[in-house]
Amino acid sequence: FRSIGLDRRKALWEISALNDHPEGLFSGQLVDTTSEQGIQLPKMQLSEHVIEDYRTTTFSIKAHPLSFVRAKLSKLKVTAHKDMNAMNDGALVRVSGLVLVRQRPGTASGIVFITLEDETGISNLVVFKDLFQKYRKEIVHSRLLMVEGKVQKEGEVIHVVVKHCYNLSSLLAPLSQANDKSSADVTANAEKVDTRSPDKKVTTSKSIQHDIFHGGRNFH
Repeated sequence: FRSIGLDRRKALWEISALNDHPEGLFSGQLVDTTSEQGIQLPKMQLSEHVIEDYRTTTFSIKAHPLSFVRAKLSKLKVTAHKDMNAMNDGALVRVSGLVLVRQRPGTASGIVFITLEDETGISNLVVFKDLFQKYRKEIVHSRLLMVEGKVQKEGEVIHVVVKHCYNLSSLLAPLSQANDKSSADVTANAEKVDTRSPDKKVTTSKSIQHDIFHGGRNFH
């Protein structure tokens, strides 16, 4: 759209005018839109473009969704995935990311392996059987998952052995100025995890559009 002088929102507005078909008494009449007053629509923010990219292609080359909520994640003391390279084996860590893959191999005695992605890279999680049963809802339904656990390093391979899970999907809803308040409310709730019981569940907004962010590939 930008190549023809329109941004996404303006292009959709122009297309809607072409599909304006009079009904009832005005059925069959030609629609003259040349006399209409020009509408100045607000340009879409980068975060809105990324959301629309994910909605239509499940991917964006403009930016990663977590880059827009990094400040909120930093308040929760969430470590970026690339920064785990400098951490020691056994260190406590809190990481978060979009869920890419959940795997539960038949030969792994019920252990679940999860891959998360943020704007800096990926993290591989190990969830033991009993913990999976405890946090099944968070693990299965989260688009944006935050976990607490211990770093496990073997050579260049890094895993996080999970101890606690939190569903932060509402931080993604829906990354626009109009919804900054709802995102802030969710962050306020999430911050309680720092100061209260680590098992306290973080409430999530029902407004999160689960059809935008892929739920992750699952293998049983």
